[in-house]
Amino acid sequence: MKKQLFLLLTGFFPLVLFAQANRYKIVYNVFEDREKDNYEIYSMNMDGSDKKNLTNTPGVEWVYYAYENKVYYVSDKDTCHRCYFLYEMDAEGNNKRRLTSLQLEDSWMGSRKMGTEMIVLGRIGKTVRSQLFLVNLQDGSYKQITDDTVSNKRDPIFLPDGKQVVLAYRPDKALRKTVSDELWKFDLVEQADGTVSLSKTGKQLTQFPAGDTSTQWYEYHAGPPQWNPAKKIISYMSKQYGQSQIYAVSPDGKNQWQLTERGSLSSGWHSWSPDGKWLAMDRSTHEGKEFDIYLMNVKTKETIRLTQDVKSEMAPVIVKKPG
Repeated sequence: MKKQLFLLLTGFFPLVLFAQANRYKIVYNVFEDREKDNYEIYSMNMDGSDKKNLTNTPGVEWVYYAYENKVYYVSDKDTCHRCYFLYEMDAEGNNKRRLTSLQLEDSWMGSRKMGTEMIVLGRIGKTVRSQLFLVNLQDGSYKQITDDTVSNKRDPIFLPDGKQVVLAYRPDKALRKTVSDELWKFDLVEQADGTVSLSKTGKQLTQFPAGDTSTQWYEYHAGPPQWNPAKKIISYMSKQYGQSQIYAVSPDGKNQWQLTERGSLSSGWHSWSPDGKWLAMDRSTHEGKEFDIYLMNVKTKETIRLTQDVKSEMAPVIVKKPG
C-alpha cells in the first residue's frame, strides 16, 4: 500500500504542476558544443515537455532575464566571438530583434517602468568597461550611470520602486583575491537634466561567513540577485563550506537565511515565476559538473528534475507564454 501511494504521488505531482503553471514556460541555457564554445537557448513547458532550441546559432547566446512574455538575452552573432549585444524574443523563439547598439558585458540585468527601461553592465570601446547603463528598450538609446574604474560591480537589478538598485559589489576590485563581493543596495539618482547616477554610498545587504575559507576567490560569494515578487525578498546563490546553495536576504539587509538545503547537489543560478510561486534553478555536483534544471513548488517545497541530458543545462528563466 505504501509503495502504491508513493507511485501515485510521484506520478501525480507533474500533472498538478502543469495544470497550475500552464501559463509559464522555462527558457534556459545549454552548453551545446564545448570545442566550438557554442551555447544555445532552449525552452520547455513547466513539466519538462516540449524542449526545443530557440536560437540555433554557432556562437554564444545566453538568456538573462524575462519580463511578462518577453525574453532578453545576449548574443555574439554578427560580431566578434563573445562580443555581446542585447536581443529580445518570445518564449517560442519568435520576434527576435536587437535592442541597442550598446555592447554588453557578461552580466545579469533587470528592468523597471513596466519593462521599458533596463539596467545592464556595458562597455564602450576598449576604454569604458564594466559600467552600469540605463537602456531605453523602446528606441535603443542609453545613458551611462557609473564611471568608476576602482570598484567591481555586476548583475544589477531594480527593486520594485525602480529607484533602488541591488547588485554584486566590491569597493576595490584590486582586492578580489582577499575581499569577497557582496550584495549591496544603492539609490538611483536622477537629475533634472536627464543624467543618472548611483548614490555615492550604498548599503551592504549580505554577509559572507567570516570563518569560511573553503570558497575560492573566483567562486560566487554572493551570486546574481533575484527578486521574489510574492515574498518581497532578494535571493542569490553563494558557495559556502563547499556547496553552492540559494540564500535570501530582506531588502533592508536585516534578515539573511538559506533557502535550498545542503545535500548531494549544489543549487545555483535561478529565477522566480512572476507570481512568486515557483523557483526554477540549476543543480550540479559540488565540483560544478553535470548541470540540470529543477523546478520547486515554493509552498510545498516539492521539487522535480526537468532535464536529464549529458549536456549542461543552466540558468533557467521563467517567462509567460506568448499571447
